[in-house]
Amino acid sequence: MRRLVTTSNRDYYGGALMTAIGLGAIIQGRHYPIGTLSRMGPGFFPVALGAILTFTGLAIVVSARFAARQEEQKQLPAEWRGWFCIGLSIIAFVVLGKYGGLIPATFAVVFISALADRQNTILSAAVLALATVAICIVVFWWALQMNFALFGWG
Repeated sequence: MRRLVTTSNRDYYGGALMTAIGLGAIIQGRHYPIGTLSRMGPGFFPVALGAILTFTGLAIVVSARFAARQEEQKQLPAEWRGWFCIGLSIIAFVVLGKYGGLIPATFAVVFISALADRQNTILSAAVLALATVAICIVVFWWALQMNFALFGWG
């Protein structure tokens, strides 16, 4: 059976998905007032981020087009470990974010997502997760003073 996942197809699909998500963010962001650069409205950030995501996705599609001409199609197996770990990390963030707080949720999402890469060890995933937790505490809890408890059980 011929596999549908090749190196250039992966880039096409990834670029198309990024473009679609970016366009969706632009469409949804247009429902809110955008404002100006000096007085940004609530729709400014989603529209700007969606535009950046759309252009990045288009750049990936274009680069995949040129790469497909230069190399033969290599067939790669599906990365089920990556799909499973990333899906599980999102679920863990939602559950731990609601019942555990910012620190356990952030640690879990980064740690489990890092394990999706076969080259990461448990130690490197834990170090990455701890560093991300420290950055999130400084940015979201201290600097932005988000209403998200560090620990939810207590």
